[in-house]
Amino acid sequence: MTAETRDAMLRRFVRETFGLRGTLGLHRAAFGLDLVRAPVNVVLAPIFLLVKLLGLIARLCRAPRLAGWLLSRRIVFETAVSRKVAARVRGLVAELDAAGVGPGAPEATVARAVDDYVGVRNAVAEITTVLFVLITGWALFHSATLGVISLAGPVADMRAQALAIENYWAGQWLGQVYFGWFPRALDPWQVVATGVALAMLASLVTTFAGVVADPVQRWLGIHRRRLARLMARLDRQADSASGLSREHAVARLGDLTDIALALWRALRP
Repeated sequence: MTAETRDAMLRRFVRETFGLRGTLGLHRAAFGLDLVRAPVNVVLAPIFLLVKLLGLIARLCRAPRLAGWLLSRRIVFETAVSRKVAARVRGLVAELDAAGVGPGAPEATVARAVDDYVGVRNAVAEITTVLFVLITGWALFHSATLGVISLAGPVADMRAQALAIENYWAGQWLGQVYFGWFPRALDPWQVVATGVALAMLASLVTTFAGVVADPVQRWLGIHRRRLARLMARLDRQADSASGLSREHAVARLGDLTDIALALWRALRP
């Protein structure tokens, strides 16, 4: 009966918090400093991955204190949306405890587990952005763009060609003909500037990606299963810092692959 009561409370929480109305309420908090934190977090994301990997290496090398310190570092800035999600999940744990079906874990253990839970949710928002970039690249250029780096070149070229045609001295029609045969040379600074602009745009997409990702995950049952795993961790009183979740790994995989492909193109003869 206890398990059934807990599951019913988890389902109700997911419905109220991550349904369309609930997630829109969460993301109202993003209109503010989150719009500044988002691009900074994009820059810090590779550092986050590196610290996590170093923590896992330290754990494999049987250095538990160093591993625990590295894995518990907060690299990215906490957003207002993340704080709201964390507060609601902590409230859920307290509600379960009050009903006699909670894990009864210490407050510090709950705080660390909830931080990990919120981090995974943020990683899913980044995965949603990667999918958006992939779809955009395929729709516009019929090419798989795994990240902003691979998208910057084609977008910069498209913009440069459009401006050259628009400003051609003999008119746009002849400009289309001329630049169709002799494409305009692209300056490196244009690719860099386009990449920076796309990175800022991608960070804003990530900020509000939960508006789409949350209802989809609710429909697929992902949110409920993730909360169930959180409760199972608290039931075990597991207080150790977690390693690199598969969601974080997938979120960074697109960026790493994008960087590797860019380096390969630049270095090949």
